[in-house]
Amino acid sequence: MVTIGNGDVLDTEIGSGHRSDLGAAKSHFESAIRLEDEGDRAGAITELRAAVDAGNEPNHRFRLAYLLDLVGEEEQATDLLEQLSDVKLPSINVLLNLAVLYEDSGEVDAAEKCLRQILDTDPNHERARLYMRDVRASRDMYYDEEQARDAAKRAALLNTPVTDFELTVRSRNCLKKMNIRTLGDLLKISESELMGYKNFGETSLLEIKQMVVMKGLRLGQDVEGQFSRLHQDRYAELQSQAPEQVLNKPVSALELSVRCRKAIQLLNIQTVGDLAVRTEAELMGIKNFGATSLQEIKERLAEHGLELRDLT
Repeated sequence: MVTIGNGDVLDTEIGSGHRSDLGAAKSHFESAIRLEDEGDRAGAITELRAAVDAGNEPNHRFRLAYLLDLVGEEEQATDLLEQLSDVKLPSINVLLNLAVLYEDSGEVDAAEKCLRQILDTDPNHERARLYMRDVRASRDMYYDEEQARDAAKRAALLNTPVTDFELTVRSRNCLKKMNIRTLGDLLKISESELMGYKNFGETSLLEIKQMVVMKGLRLGQDVEGQFSRLHQDRYAELQSQAPEQVLNKPVSALELSVRCRKAIQLLNIQTVGDLAVRTEAELMGIKNFGATSLQEIKERLAEHGLELRDLT
């Protein structure tokens, strides 16, 4: 709320758009003060409007803005204060009150700009510093609310069941068997993982990719690091099946052929555990990776009591 006293005097000068009648303006202003003291706020506003129309006194505009804000006419109050601030050296009182109105209406950038004008010339102005802390707190709150709304919208979208989309029976059945229930689940799985599932073909993949793209998304975009949800689940299983020192061994310890080593480098596979979370389909999808290389990797993993992930 705008806070000023009756004795506040503004030195601000604003341009005149009409001829002034200073005597009439003074008379209306005095009547407004009297009516305000008597509790007749509506009458005071009427007199102040007349005073502003008759003269060009910044203090009259300021007082009118104050009363208009008190009766809920924030837009009119803001307009008047903006007129008073549109000068080379606006009054500190104008800037303070305008900042409060801006903050109340959610215009935190404009509020901060007003307060910065004060603090640039008087860094220790107590009220301006106090208001600046409030404005910055409002900014944080505003962004938190925006982020919360965005997060809620995204969560609602990602929780949409895949059964809500127009997919073929084969695609739906495959997704169901893979325990992919929502759109969010789809974003945590790669194309190669889908293609690695039994009876899942190019037609189904294209259908699902088009559905995801229509939502402005893509398969695998929510993969954390290099692992998808299924990769992470598989790695958790491996930790209960093999010692950590085995899973953390570099793939170089498997002494693979040059062709195998070059192929798995394309998937950024660094350790034995990284390799064991992959499926045959993911490896076979690598250029120049054939059945012989696949068999070699399976044999090397078996020597350590491990095997590739089975997606069927």
